[in-house]
Amino acid sequence: MKPTTLARRTLLAAALSLTALAAGPAHAQAAFPSKTLRIVVPFAAGGVGDLTARIVAQKLSELLAQSVVIDNRPGAGGVVAADTVARSEPDGHTMFLMSNGTAVTAGLFKSLPFDTVKDFTPVSTLGYFDIVVVVPADSPFKTLGELIAHAKANPGKLNVGSINIGSTQNLAAELFKSTADINVQVVPFNGSPALIGAIRGKQVDVAVEILAPMLTQIKSGAVRALAVTGEKRSIVLPEVPTAVESGVKEFVASSWNALAVPSKTPRPVVDRLQREIAAALADPAVREKLRGLNIDARSSTPEQTAALLASDIRRWGAVIERAGIPKQ
Repeated sequence: MKPTTLARRTLLAAALSLTALAAGPAHAQAAFPSKTLRIVVPFAAGGVGDLTARIVAQKLSELLAQSVVIDNRPGAGGVVAADTVARSEPDGHTMFLMSNGTAVTAGLFKSLPFDTVKDFTPVSTLGYFDIVVVVPADSPFKTLGELIAHAKANPGKLNVGSINIGSTQNLAAELFKSTADINVQVVPFNGSPALIGAIRGKQVDVAVEILAPMLTQIKSGAVRALAVTGEKRSIVLPEVPTAVESGVKEFVASSWNALAVPSKTPRPVVDRLQREIAAALADPAVREKLRGLNIDARSSTPEQTAALLASDIRRWGAVIERAGIPKQ
């Protein structure tokens, strides 16, 4: 028995509805990105973090076939930038340049307008950059071991310079003090130029600083690098040992940058962003540009990035507590 015209129309409408429902999620996923993407950067233009974001953004724009713009929102320990992203639409079009500084902020502030772990989904790391321990060019200390031996024999006599209290460099200096078990005075300066002047002028005996601003000083012979604090030797100073190689087994500290999105961003969008970030960081031209900033380009999965953030929150929180740094 042949179906009536009305029955045929009903069956056709039902089939079309099912087809539309089945195609809906695929269509929604394929639509990303549908507009300009934004990376909110918690640093001023021109710094290592800002330049890293711009290099990656340029390649991401090509891979995603959409513009990717940088929105610099420096200050307040990155709180303003992070809060901007936490409150944004969770559709993958707004990203946050997260860093080890984000982990530091979680332990340095009494309260934040967001939850650093729950309100963000980390997507991927972008790269790591080294921290270096340096002494004046004519310092009697040729190795980190010699410096530590002198500090132990002369408690309270050595000064270790860093930049502002609560900065990654300052906490790395405090970490050096505790892991090497030495009694030294950590002296903070207002920024890298002031610290460079202090170590060159012998106002401090040793300095702990990001490698990038110190590299010219090291290459010119104005200061001597004793150790880098990453898990492996620096790509630009391969002759300088790590602190671990120098005998300080727990002194591992490096700076890193990553991209994150609001926590409710759909997983397919997060995965798409992670794939394209990985592809961008695998590009030889991108890697070369980042290497020029002394950055070791490395991507990661969302889970690996989240684990890195959580680990750094615990570690730097413990350093802040041990050093007695008051919460802001």
